Amino acid sequence: MLKHYCSVVKPGIIIGNMIAAIAGYLFASKGSMDWLNFVAMILGTSFVIACGCVVNNIFDKDIDKLMERTKSRALAIGALSEKAAVSYAMALGLIGFGTLFFFSTLAALSFAILGFVVYAGLYTFKYKRGSKFGTLIGSISGACPPVIGYCAVTGSFDLGALTLLLIFCLWQIPHSYAIAIYRFDDYKKAGIPIMPIVQGIPAARKHMMWYIVAFTLTSLMLFVLNYVGVFYAIFMSLVGVAWLLITAFAYKQTNDQLWAKRVFLLSLVAIISLSVVISTDYVQVIETGTLGLKGVV
Repeated sequence: MLKHYCSVVKPGIIIGNMIAAIAGYLFASKGSMDWLNFVAMILGTSFVIACGCVVNNIFDKDIDKLMERTKSRALAIGALSEKAAVSYAMALGLIGFGTLFFFSTLAALSFAILGFVVYAGLYTFKYKRGSKFGTLIGSISGACPPVIGYCAVTGSFDLGALTLLLIFCLWQIPHSYAIAIYRFDDYKKAGIPIMPIVQGIPAARKHMMWYIVAFTLTSLMLFVLNYVGVFYAIFMSLVGVAWLLITAFAYKQTNDQLWAKRVFLLSLVAIISLSVVISTDYVQVIETGTLGLKGVV
């Protein structure tokens, strides 16, 4: 039974989002750590995300039964009752939001609420099944963890936080489309109207390319605004170009699923790379004295 309670919180999603949240915190803190605040941010955000994932499992149990990737989920096979899952989600939410309320900042709590409402409310209950723009709506929730980490330090939503929000929103689209193409039959069987299913893979690929360009250019805004150093700018330019080239020119050199898997893996490389570099490149910024807008915005 314990393994079912663990599985419905989607540990992989929590880990991925924690990498982003920690990166946002380290990016804002520039080496100055408040360990209580840091641990509270991690725990609070993790529990809020876990709550959202349980809610998603509850609502999606019907379509989970249709998809090869999700058909063995606890609620889909009846290993966990809906009543137990609802109680579990409520407990996770209370712990998560309560931790951020008492030990972090109001700004961090606000973005945790925003991310939860968008994911568990707008995306899960309406747009995932009802619109090809569901991924765009869902990207807002996916972009909240690094902003939560950032706002846990600053206590406010400033230009740095806005840039992080845009970067992670833009990243979500090609990442999600790649998953949908790789799992094309599953998504089609479940009737999820994501763009590759509704408008076809060639149209989705074009959108993916534009979003990758936008992601790369927006990520470079952190350098333009003097939040990070030259290494970050060069490194993220190379990562963005590599992701774009694979998306643009590796298409049809092999089957759609293998191509999509490569694009998906590169999307992970891109976002993990960004998370690592924004967490560490502040050393160069401090050493060169180019704090720029950091103390202003």
